[in-house]
Amino acid sequence: MIYSEKGVTLRDGRAAVFRSPTAADAAAMMAYLRTCAEETDFIPHYPEECDETEEQEARFLEGVNESPYGLMVVCVVGGEIAGNCQLNLNRRIKRRHRASVAIALKRAFWGLGIGTMMLQELAAIARRQGVTQLELDYVEGNARARRLYEKAGFVQTGEKPNAIRLKDGTMLREISMVMYL
Repeated sequence: MIYSEKGVTLRDGRAAVFRSPTAADAAAMMAYLRTCAEETDFIPHYPEECDETEEQEARFLEGVNESPYGLMVVCVVGGEIAGNCQLNLNRRIKRRHRASVAIALKRAFWGLGIGTMMLQELAAIARRQGVTQLELDYVEGNARARRLYEKAGFVQTGEKPNAIRLKDGTMLREISMVMYL
């Protein structure tokens, strides 16, 4: 799915653009993903695991844009990818009322309202697609994400113990949440 470009204003007054990423964004997306993984343990991979080639990333982005079941939106601030979010719709009839979401932001752009605006956009798109339930998981200890999700209307529905194992052996839970549309 393609997202129609939209200009937004951040809490600090800066202009930003929400849009679908393109194959031309592949190198910037790879750098963005590595940066996010370096900045927090709450991303489900380490920076060295961001090992796709630019060509592979370009094909992935094209595939998301061409899919009727997936949508990715990037937030661009001053020419820099500040964050991204993704909506994944279910293909099967029995699960078509459900969709999953994911979101990440570079640390420099935390607290500017990007996450809130992204979740609002994904919820609106999901509603138009007939979705009545958005779902996500976040990693234990990520209080910022939990507050964002609760503010958006998500409620905790469960947890997966020992879902994440850090390099130092620390085990973290994944917390499951649902937002009813």
